[in-house]
Amino acid sequence: MVVLIILIGGLLAIFLLPAMIGAPYIPTHRHQAVQAFKELRPLDKNDLLIDIGSGDGAVLNAAMETGSGRAIGYEINPLLVMISRWRLRKYDGRARVFWRNFWHVNPPHNMSVVYTFGESRDIKKMHNLAQKWANQTGQNIDFISYAFTVPGHAPTKTKQAHHLYKITPLQLSKT
Repeated sequence: MVVLIILIGGLLAIFLLPAMIGAPYIPTHRHQAVQAFKELRPLDKNDLLIDIGSGDGAVLNAAMETGSGRAIGYEINPLLVMISRWRLRKYDGRARVFWRNFWHVNPPHNMSVVYTFGESRDIKKMHNLAQKWANQTGQNIDFISYAFTVPGHAPTKTKQAHHLYKITPLQLSKT
């Protein structure tokens, strides 16, 4: 009985604690991600997609299936990281998942797309993070939000529940 309580408590901790830091784990429907990458923002071999809060790797898998050259996910739930790594093993290292809090990562310099499912309380912060990454790397980023729009910003394009935003690096004044 004690072992069962410990197992249940451990599973609750694995799924509830990450939800308190970011969005709760809600599986992405593969066909919706594929549709977004075909119709909203087509991917090609030059793209590096970053999935912040990558969950079980469904979006990373869809990105690779639709032509992305590379895909990287950041996830704080260790169980979901293991599931993602298992799902993505067929891509020979071109799709990877890191067990990290995405709020504290240094962005890859050649990323072109940032994908997220961020709930209403965090979507603006996630957009700001992508803006910070664009400023750091000096590169344009296409920011795709699933289910939520970014307050104060109009999407460039919307396809069903996916919203595309174009983020350009801000020029810092030299004063």
